[in-house]
Amino acid sequence: MKPRFENKVAIVTGAGCVGEGWGNGRAIAVGIAQEGGCVFAVDRDLERVQQTIALAGEAAERITPWACDVTRSDSVAAMVAACIETYGTVDVLVNNVGGSAAGGPVELAEEVWDAQIDVNLKSVFLTCKHVLPTMLEKRHGAIVNIASTSGMRWTGSAQVAYAATKAGVIQLSRVVAVQHASRGIRVNTVVPGQLHTPMVEVRLATQRTGGDVDALLAQRLSRIPLGFMGDGRDTANAALFLASDDARFVTGTELVVDGGMTARCD
Repeated sequence: MKPRFENKVAIVTGAGCVGEGWGNGRAIAVGIAQEGGCVFAVDRDLERVQQTIALAGEAAERITPWACDVTRSDSVAAMVAACIETYGTVDVLVNNVGGSAAGGPVELAEEVWDAQIDVNLKSVFLTCKHVLPTMLEKRHGAIVNIASTSGMRWTGSAQVAYAATKAGVIQLSRVVAVQHASRGIRVNTVVPGQLHTPMVEVRLATQRTGGDVDALLAQRLSRIPLGFMGDGRDTANAALFLASDDARFVTGTELVVDGGMTARCD
């Protein structure tokens, strides 16, 4: 079979990872490259992208690292321009940047709320703003945004800004999908659930269980009907499907990757 991304160019934001292993962005970038695509691997910290490139094996030559602050319009514009200068176009955009902060409206500091809006939601708006003109000009393109089950339901802890912004990502995707469907642009959302990614051990365990990784993993696992936690490769499998022509008739919708968690009533 022909590789799904042969002769295609993808921008993947958050293509690095905060620790060892398969984060969502890392797995997506490697997966697209291994299926023949050229990948503009974007991260705020280029050191994080180096392991991504190393894990790509023979496909590493098709990955170009680029440093970008996706919360700043000028930085995003420069990144998109650099991708087009390097590869000539953009066929696929995957928005994977994000992070959570604990607390409801009372506990959460206003500046943390603002930062969550910028990182989780404004970043998606800005990349779409600067990539869509190229896709609209050639009347073809696929955008995949990574949200979270926290944007759909209560998932075990109060994180009001994260939940609100991920819900915003889902609705932004739907609106942009319908707006530009007649111009050949597809926009969809992957909604991961309780995955075991490097971020769980590096950041979330400190936020939720005082650094007790085993306790946090047990909490998360207890919510999953399938009885095991996926990782970034499961998110990548969904994202690559939605970004590819296999999903040519799929737009404006969500693909939930959560082991059945959101189907539970409790």
